[in-house]
Amino acid sequence: MNDFQPYSYSDSVTADRPWLASLVGVQDTNTITLDLSKFTEGIHYTAATTPMAFGRFIMKSGIPLGKVTESGLYGPWSGPTSEVQTVTVTGSPTGGTYTLTFSGQTTAGIAYNATAAQVKTALEALSNVNSGDVNVTGGPHPGTPVVVTFAGQFAGDDVAQMTASGTNLTGGSTPAVTVATTSAGGAAGASDGTQILAGFLVDGIFFNPGSTKAGGALLWHGEVFADQCPTPFDPADVTDVAPGVNIHYR
Repeated sequence: MNDFQPYSYSDSVTADRPWLASLVGVQDTNTITLDLSKFTEGIHYTAATTPMAFGRFIMKSGIPLGKVTESGLYGPWSGPTSEVQTVTVTGSPTGGTYTLTFSGQTTAGIAYNATAAQVKTALEALSNVNSGDVNVTGGPHPGTPVVVTFAGQFAGDDVAQMTASGTNLTGGSTPAVTVATTSAGGAAGASDGTQILAGFLVDGIFFNPGSTKAGGALLWHGEVFADQCPTPFDPADVTDVAPGVNIHYR
């Protein structure tokens, strides 16, 4: 099978441009080649459901892109890294709760044996944290730490480290809870060239599973609704753009 999929339009694909703020400038595009190995299923593309595209994948329109220096192909714009903090319960408590405080706001009591989902719910109940602002993995406590990755409005930001109180934990041997920053936010997410914003994928495209490349069109001049992009994108995080790129955000 040829691993290069020709760029083609389909009404079922091109109609989905909620991220595009203005049609002015849509003609200011370049034909590019995507390195499909850089993209992630479920985030950047999904299985197509229309009969005409059965068995193929569809890449979402509006993905911010960067150019891989070594190959000249395009991948997802890496942007700055997001903050990752780890919450660890020690002392093998058998009951009680602990709390987390983020930027002056304190959660309700979190169970000593909380799952990642329960920690996420407690954090998103804070007045300064919106739904989707944190992704929580790991757990359950007390045997396994939970890992909090900041997203949404905090994506790519160096946020304040949470503090914790375990005074209401019971049982075990001197139970306590600590928070550590395992990866500070705000640093460059890559050094392969994709940290430089080159533009946005104009239209969704179909490609075959197993393909390594696909053709597309790059929007480098126009207006974009940043909060409508299919992957988290904050214009404030853009510190470097490719020559000639002229994108305005709403």
